Amino acid sequence: MTNVVASHDELRPLMFSIAYRMLGSVAEAEDIVQDAWLRIQNDDTDVRSPQAYATTVTTRLAIDHLRSARVRREAYVGSWLPEPLLTTAEDADPAVRAEVADTLSMAFLVLLESLSPVERAVFLLREVFGYGYDEIATVVGKSEQNCRQIFARSKARVDERRPRFEASRQKRDELAREFVAASGNGDLAALERLLADDVAFYGDGGGKAPAIAAPVEGRVRVTRFVLGLFRQAAAMRMVVRPISVNGQPGIRVLDQGGGLLVCWRCRSRTGACKRCATC
Repeated sequence: MTNVVASHDELRPLMFSIAYRMLGSVAEAEDIVQDAWLRIQNDDTDVRSPQAYATTVTTRLAIDHLRSARVRREAYVGSWLPEPLLTTAEDADPAVRAEVADTLSMAFLVLLESLSPVERAVFLLREVFGYGYDEIATVVGKSEQNCRQIFARSKARVDERRPRFEASRQKRDELAREFVAASGNGDLAALERLLADDVAFYGDGGGKAPAIAAPVEGRVRVTRFVLGLFRQAAAMRMVVRPISVNGQPGIRVLDQGGGLLVCWRCRSRTGACKRCATC
């Protein structure tokens, strides 16, 4: 097992990338990676491919964790959203920063919630990480044919729920800047122009902080809600700064001491801000 342990610095980012996409939680992904390394270190099996072995251990632990997490999430108060991953160089630990891509976005992680733990593993290993069906079969303990069928069903389900059009990165950044400016200036008309008719604002405190129990929906209601939050932030002298969250524009709100209070992520489609989520 020495060859696997010696590859720690090379394999850990891959293990975190798998665990985070499987679980949608930075803290839980880090716990899975730590648990996986403990198991690897205590295993004296001769390993030909450190990467394949690390992937197998990480994925199986994530599957087991998801199975138990589903029970907890059924009783979750309010909307469950993935834990945000800051993707700017100055804010993210290089050791745990996953590759910034569409498959890291909040929207993609939410779509994965429609898949079972094994379906999620098969889909991610094939679609995102490019593993062969023979390798995936070994990881999840299924036949190659079964894995092909699982992937086909999972991909069809995810593609069905994906938006047909996505705004370009440049357009997303532009909309985010306009959103922050309009909200900070209390410009009701400008903010309403930025939001789609069916915009929805979701809140998730992670069970540790207060959050809205149900989404705020509709352009008028979301506009008033957001402006109220920005007025409250200004009154309490909070600092609002733009940030990259899961590879897309977001906002973080800091207290006067620099402590993180809230992280927002804005999702834009077809030129309109379709979802603003606090997480």
